[in-house]
Amino acid sequence: MADDLISSIARAHIADQPSPRRTATAFARASSSSSRNIITYSRPSTLITLSTCNLNQWALDFTGNLTRILASCTIAKSQGATYRLGPELEICGYGCEDHFLESDTFDHCWESLLQLLEDGATDGLMCDFGMPVLHSGVRYNCRVICYNREVLLIRPKTSMADDGNYREGRYFTAYTAPSGAYANCPEKHLLPTTFYDKFGQRDAPFGLYHLQCADGTTIGCESCEELWTPQATHIDLALRGVEIIGNGSGSHHELRKLSTRMDLMVSATRKCGGVYLYSNQRGCDGSRLYYDGCAMIVVNGRIIAQAPQFDVQDVNVVTATIDLDDVRSYRASHPAFGIQAARLATDEGGGGMYGLMCDDVRLVLDEYAAINKNRPKVTDEALDLKIYAPEEECCLGPACWLWDWLRRSGAAGFFLPLSGGADSSSVAAIVAVMCILVTKAARDDPEGDVANDCRRVCRKDEGSSLWVPSTPQEMANCILHTTFMGTENSSEVTLSRAKRLGEAIGSYHLSIKIDLMVKAVLQVFQLTTGHMPRFASRGGTMTEDLALQNIQARLRMVTAYLFAQLLPWVRGRSGFLLVLGSANVDEGLRGYMTKYDCSSADLNPIGAISKGDLKRMLIFLTKEYPGFEVLSEIANAPPTAELRPIDAATATAEAGHSQTDEEDMGMTYEELGYFGRLRKISRCGPVSMFKKLMVTWNTMAPSEVAAKVKRFFYYYSVNRHKMTTITPAYHAEAYSPDDNRFDLRQFLYNTKWTRQFAVIDEMVANNPDEDLHDKGEKKD
Repeated sequence: MADDLISSIARAHIADQPSPRRTATAFARASSSSSRNIITYSRPSTLITLSTCNLNQWALDFTGNLTRILASCTIAKSQGATYRLGPELEICGYGCEDHFLESDTFDHCWESLLQLLEDGATDGLMCDFGMPVLHSGVRYNCRVICYNREVLLIRPKTSMADDGNYREGRYFTAYTAPSGAYANCPEKHLLPTTFYDKFGQRDAPFGLYHLQCADGTTIGCESCEELWTPQATHIDLALRGVEIIGNGSGSHHELRKLSTRMDLMVSATRKCGGVYLYSNQRGCDGSRLYYDGCAMIVVNGRIIAQAPQFDVQDVNVVTATIDLDDVRSYRASHPAFGIQAARLATDEGGGGMYGLMCDDVRLVLDEYAAINKNRPKVTDEALDLKIYAPEEECCLGPACWLWDWLRRSGAAGFFLPLSGGADSSSVAAIVAVMCILVTKAARDDPEGDVANDCRRVCRKDEGSSLWVPSTPQEMANCILHTTFMGTENSSEVTLSRAKRLGEAIGSYHLSIKIDLMVKAVLQVFQLTTGHMPRFASRGGTMTEDLALQNIQARLRMVTAYLFAQLLPWVRGRSGFLLVLGSANVDEGLRGYMTKYDCSSADLNPIGAISKGDLKRMLIFLTKEYPGFEVLSEIANAPPTAELRPIDAATATAEAGHSQTDEEDMGMTYEELGYFGRLRKISRCGPVSMFKKLMVTWNTMAPSEVAAKVKRFFYYYSVNRHKMTTITPAYHAEAYSPDDNRFDLRQFLYNTKWTRQFAVIDEMVANNPDEDLHDKGEKKD
């Protein structure tokens, strides 16, 4: 009976169908008479213009930070952008550290955000700001997204950076989203009452959400460390359909780090598709770190916009126009992406979870709007990236760091004890590069911020004159004071190198002898004790010898601070000079320095840079800048402290002296680099370091490797106390021994390393040196 019913329905359906000939005739008649009434579908625009930026923020400089944020928003608007991303914690500055524990810091951030909205920063521009938020009594590191004077979302960070120089877990709590029935119900954050008074808004959504705009644009957040985690936030966002992801970051410079950062963003969008914007602080915000900017925009695995990594400008904005159809088609062309996105939607009962609808927000370009000539065009080509070689990073990063210190400290310049050796010459060269960068920026815009700072620092800001240095040497003569502090143990070779380098750079250079001071101190000792110490080469003990070396070094520090305080007065200028130190990372690691000698200073731009990198930097600068040829001569000279009397029989022409650093240390700088990387980066103790070096240095006998490892750990531990008073140094190397925050270890050691060395001795006994010769290998 059911079959009969189906048959009757089918017959009725067929009977109702017109004949093919009748249908064709009717269609032709309709087409000819009413073709103008056919309804067509016109797709809305899918073009969007986005901006991201580098900002040179300064911890707790709320007014200055606000000014720089406003400038970036103004530039973004002028380039036609409808979305602007800023760095992590940009409103207060990333490096506030324990000031994050103060309620004032949070209050001032809300004041700044209110001012940004009042000043129209978000009028027609969605802005993703970074600031701390106290929510339900818990401190969070947040992104605050605003548009048209309304807070759309407060998005807290989920993964804290707590390694190396980072201590975010000390100040903030990693946010955990509600689960169960509350998983898709936004928490509400009660805004300060001033927001209701000004804009009529009492609260804002708080949590891990993305925004869905009225024009179909979807925007999400990933905050700095979240990019580096195994389960990165961008993966989940992409699978939920988010097309634009902004990462506001506070990432500091470290040699050879930028390529790793770029690879993470490129691989993220190559795998998941999408638009990825990266914003970073750039500059010194008040500590040892230099944030190296390099804001960028990545689309489907291609970098299409990149801001400078090193610069003396406070604000850099990069903008790109993107066709969101490129993202959609890219994702749709990858079946594996579609399968995982569909599975996520099925598992959670539908797509679009954790998305907040913004019905009044439209970010894509209005095709009928006036043409903005400053708006970038859509491009299908990847940008030629600028990644500096390590030797370039060594001079550019510290140069920009020193400029921030100089202009923000109120100092009148720098004082540098210039010995003519590689280390102090590297510091002088870095200041010279700073002068080159600042002079170029000042001459390009004599009325700009860099030029104004340059005039103020050089004490040329009186009157209405728009003075700018005509050459880097003219600026260096105003701000860099170098002095060769020789003794009877100094050579003519280093005296000559220091003088020639000072002339090439343009510094205010002096050559002095400090023998009178040394003799005076020794006479006081002799009058007090009845004894006069002698050098070992003149019959004294090693104790006497070291004391005589150290008194020369320490008197140089006293002299440096005396001259730094009085030289501006001598030159008829006001202010003070910052004293620059010049101990490299390898010497700090080994402890090959005198405590409170010239390594003790106000700042040390090379304290986390290896001797090898410094020499390569000097050779690079010789090729890069005409007139700096003396740097190549300095780089190729054997390092010497020149604290002992010269032995004419063993002195070399290159060194000009018989005393060399590597002979004094009992190890080479190259070996120190191995020890430093294994100790810090590979987290090796004495035994595991010995095991690794047995393989790396397989041309050495096991007993020789063991002797080197033991010697290193003995001197490292016996001198570790020197790291507790080390001069604040620019952070550049991952194996820096800086005790202040980066390399946290004890400074009272059992320098015999009883258990560790015993295990090494046992391993050497089980691997006799004869085995090396049996294999026919050469013992080095």
